[in-house]
Amino acid sequence: MVDDPGRETSHQAEVAVIGAGLSGLGAAVMLRRAGFEDIVVLEKSDQLGGTWRDNTYPGCGCDVPSLLYEYSFAPGPWRRTFASQPEILAYLRSTVAEHRIEQMIRYGVEVRGGRWDARSGHWHLDTSAGTYSARAVIVATGPWHRPRYPDLPGMADFPGAVFHSARWDHQADLTGRRVAVVGNAASTVQFLPSIQRHAARVDIFQSTAPWVLPKPDHALPERLRNLLYQRPALRRLARGLQAGTQEAIGLTLRHPWMLPPLEAAARLHLRRSVRDPELRQHLTPPHRLGARRLLTSDTYYRAISQPHVRLHPTRATRVEGNDIVGGDGRRIGADTVILATGFHIGHLPIAAHLHGLGGQRLADTWRDGRHAYLGTSVSGYPNLFLLPGPDILHGTTAVPTVVEAQLRHITAALAHLCRGDHAALDVRREVQHAHNAALHTALTTTVYTTDHASYYFDGAGLNTFCWPWSTRRLRRSLAAFDPAAYTWYPRAALPAQRDAPATAQTEPQLRRPPSHLPE
Repeated sequence: MVDDPGRETSHQAEVAVIGAGLSGLGAAVMLRRAGFEDIVVLEKSDQLGGTWRDNTYPGCGCDVPSLLYEYSFAPGPWRRTFASQPEILAYLRSTVAEHRIEQMIRYGVEVRGGRWDARSGHWHLDTSAGTYSARAVIVATGPWHRPRYPDLPGMADFPGAVFHSARWDHQADLTGRRVAVVGNAASTVQFLPSIQRHAARVDIFQSTAPWVLPKPDHALPERLRNLLYQRPALRRLARGLQAGTQEAIGLTLRHPWMLPPLEAAARLHLRRSVRDPELRQHLTPPHRLGARRLLTSDTYYRAISQPHVRLHPTRATRVEGNDIVGGDGRRIGADTVILATGFHIGHLPIAAHLHGLGGQRLADTWRDGRHAYLGTSVSGYPNLFLLPGPDILHGTTAVPTVVEAQLRHITAALAHLCRGDHAALDVRREVQHAHNAALHTALTTTVYTTDHASYYFDGAGLNTFCWPWSTRRLRRSLAAFDPAAYTWYPRAALPAQRDAPATAQTEPQLRRPPSHLPE
């Protein structure tokens, strides 16, 4: 269903979820499983999938094993140890169909902003399809949402095709063309092996070399796939083994003195794959392993070693006609430019338009750095949840694992909210401050704070991305829902708010879920 953007209407729901990507769809399923029914998922696109819908470049896939990149309640029929983008998108669509949440999704509805109404105890969301009022809001837009475009003078006058890897132009034929790639990170590592087979020449402008570990990707035999699907105990064992491997890598990132053997293995992978010593030197990262996003590939180094592929260890600084000019003055002629420059990871665009208690904007609250309690709640913004929020991810834990842990916390919060007949809950400022003080103290001893140029850091110079402890601690912290960490407002005692919009309609109330939440 697509709402008419030209029609001003008013909609009501118990819970509004912003975004129909992996996080938002997981929220809809888990909320329903917890007993909540009146849920709406607002998606500005005409399709679900989020980053797995938008990123369609050749070779796009997951960097963590397939068995870990799934919801625990929806095992995937994976065909490879590392799933591809089409396979993940198909998995999300099948999960929506299996759990019957398609009717909850409103496609073509862009959320422009929201305001907490203290009089009614509801959020009022301004959207392209009118106003949506909801007791609780889950922002599930994700960090890999808004492509980052470099400021290259002259790019607008480039005569050939120019596109970002996250907005791949499938009409652009690269066969026999000179292709310039600006940036050398996750997407480049994945699409280069494919495009170099067709292009006459590929020139890559690299500002910083990434660490690349081997990727044991292979097809899963049909018999094994069937066993994993039909035998839950076997699947749990396989997931546990893979999770243990990921956690072992994470342990070294939290304790950098343990990193040398892993760094040596990565250097050995580079040395065995790249024979040219000069190229190998350019591909050797200047930072510690894990200080930036970890990448995996068994094909990238071979592709970049091809005679018609050239690596330029410099930033692209400007464009002059058909030439891309590097920081070292080198000029490279090109017919097509691919921007592999990542995303605005630490920027949540809607934060500038979300108004909490007293009309405070979330962007202003975060002026000195993004922060939240357990990456989920922000003091001063009642009944608002972030999925995933600041400092809740890191390089080795799969996003579905984190999202599910957060959703268990959120469903527990909402269950407590309606069982106690409260109007709102708001995490206490001192609790949030204590959590973030401990978190950032713990981060100082990890590898995650050793490279301030990584996307882990925001404009305020704060690491607002990484969780500094184990996945087990993350799950335990989110599972141990503590009502004392929140201020609970009775219906007759909501906090005052400036400029709160009046509401004449009868607002929906959260229905009481069953006393037992499903595992």
